[in-house]
Amino acid sequence: MSNVNAALADIDQSLDGIIERLFSFLRIPSISADPAYAGDCEKAAQWICNELSAIGCEASVRPTPGRPMVVGHYTPPDATAKTPHVLFYGHYDVQPADPLELWHTPPFEPVRKKNKKGVDQLVGRGTADDKGQLMTFVEAARAMIKVDGKLPIKATFLIEGEEESGSPSLVPFLEANRKELACDAAFVCDSNMWDVKTPAITTRLRGLAHEEVTVTGPSIDLHSGMFGGPAMNPIRALSGMIAAIHDKKGKVTIPGFYVGVSELPAPVKKQWRSLKFSDRKFLGDVGLKTAAGEKGYSVLEQIWSRPTAEVNGIWGGYTGAGTKTVIPSQAHAKFTFRLVGKQDPKKVIKAFQTFARKQMKGDAKITFSGKGGGSPASTIDEKNPFIRKSAAALKAEFRRETVMMGGGGSIPIVRYFKDILGMDSVLVGFGLDDDAIHSPNEKYNVSSFHHGMRSWVRIIAELGK
Repeated sequence: MSNVNAALADIDQSLDGIIERLFSFLRIPSISADPAYAGDCEKAAQWICNELSAIGCEASVRPTPGRPMVVGHYTPPDATAKTPHVLFYGHYDVQPADPLELWHTPPFEPVRKKNKKGVDQLVGRGTADDKGQLMTFVEAARAMIKVDGKLPIKATFLIEGEEESGSPSLVPFLEANRKELACDAAFVCDSNMWDVKTPAITTRLRGLAHEEVTVTGPSIDLHSGMFGGPAMNPIRALSGMIAAIHDKKGKVTIPGFYVGVSELPAPVKKQWRSLKFSDRKFLGDVGLKTAAGEKGYSVLEQIWSRPTAEVNGIWGGYTGAGTKTVIPSQAHAKFTFRLVGKQDPKKVIKAFQTFARKQMKGDAKITFSGKGGGSPASTIDEKNPFIRKSAAALKAEFRRETVMMGGGGSIPIVRYFKDILGMDSVLVGFGLDDDAIHSPNEKYNVSSFHHGMRSWVRIIAELGK
């Protein structure tokens, strides 16, 4: 334990220098979605590769058809066949900074400043998603090696550069390097705490399926005075289909949609209901009053454990200024489905297509983009020893019980690690809901960064016992 305390003390004493090191990383505009920044992505990959090398890893930048991957391997000098071997995952790429005019300071000129409430924050693109987060475990490893000469575990680092643009190179890379990357467990630092004082491990993630449709009526746009009435209006047909997707209780009516969905276990439901979560505040913060999901489920249950069917965009006809009396030839819409349990994305898309076709009447014809796809949900057993050890370490750092929470979004890497590399993931992150990731003025609380590094020291030590 003395070595753990020494590493914690080193982080405390070196905080200012660690932040400046992070700032040098944040200054690189590694925007993976924009080809104009390909060189900056390569620069960021080399930067993190150099940092991994500096702490004793055998690290290299690996080319892919897109942005490069960074892989590092660390083996302590006294490692045996029984030494735990874990993988740490993060990503060096960031979202575009637009709209630039809404930033209070330049997005790639990070600053440390206090907000109006006196909270010490790091502001800049990538502070919370994900450069600041991934550096918490790199800096923890650095401190432990500095004071003890080694880590008590074997570690593999996988840092990708396309997470913010859909990770197109990731699955082929995992499949091609299956033997090299397989470990006992994967740790992902790209998630949130429950609140500013309470640590959390995310054990449930919803999956995702998506599709785009086009409904066609007449072969050309028509004058509504000459054809209004007898002509099929595709916007009306599309609107009717959308309206039919949910019943009055908010349940999805697509036949077969709920195959693979199970009810929440009683102990999990009890824990979630014990959390200090206000449905009214959650909705009120975005100008809403009433939960619109399935009746009979709390807001947290709706977000974390129930599937959804949503319309993300709809367009057709004339949308310019003034009036144009037209019956359009076509109408379009984009759909996404958040999945839970054992729902199969391909089967969900197929069920939706069958449902949508049956809703078309008369001359309305529907076609699909052919690009529908997605990833399944992930559920990790809370009794997993890596989760139990991590929860104990987080409790020691924050002096509060670790919340086992769900996530309404999707992190496909968790399923890839399970399906391709055969290992479960532990999602430990230190972000907060107000970090404004993907938005102007992204920030990461200094306390999140500081406690994050200290937490990883405790987790690594616990894993090595």
